[in-house]
Amino acid sequence: MDMKITTLEGKEAGSVKLSDEIFGLEPRSDILQRCVNWQLAKRQRGTHKTKMRGEIAKTTKKMYRQKGTGGARHGAQTAPQFRGGGKAFGPIVRSHASELPKKVRALALKHALSSKAKEGGLVLIDKASIKEAKTKALRAQFDKLGFESALIVDGAELEAGFQSAARNIPNIDVLPVQGINVYDILRRKKLVLTKAAVEALEARFK
Repeated sequence: MDMKITTLEGKEAGSVKLSDEIFGLEPRSDILQRCVNWQLAKRQRGTHKTKMRGEIAKTTKKMYRQKGTGGARHGAQTAPQFRGGGKAFGPIVRSHASELPKKVRALALKHALSSKAKEGGLVLIDKASIKEAKTKALRAQFDKLGFESALIVDGAELEAGFQSAARNIPNIDVLPVQGINVYDILRRKKLVLTKAAVEALEARFK
């Protein structure tokens, strides 16, 4: 698959041949869904907690005598049916993370890249760098290129000026190639890869 490379100014900068094993697969929604669910579950903090009846600071003395009141037979006031009592089957601190094989994760990333290439949301640029680290100037360039919602992936190291200029632009994410993931690819309309990112991805999946 041959694709043209452009600059941030919108000029042509040659072309590159993309590997069909990475960018030319037929996207499978089931694999993408598994990986996205795995990512989002792993991201959950799981710190929600309610007090059980054994954790309530109340007396456990029997409320009233067992018989003769005409009411239900109750014990401690920490029971869930009373105001101020413990919560029955409430959430506890736990990890929401699940297991997903490395091969499935790698395959999901390939399918996410192929999905963007198939739908026309893949853009290649020569490098992610600007002369002046100004958000206004970078936003004007993005508007010309049509980057309203985009994930920009550079090589192993990001240019500090470009990263700081893009930080305040809404719906624009900038990541190094080692941080590329399925969820961030799918949540943005455009996937913008630099030449260094393409080379690193093809070397990663060799």
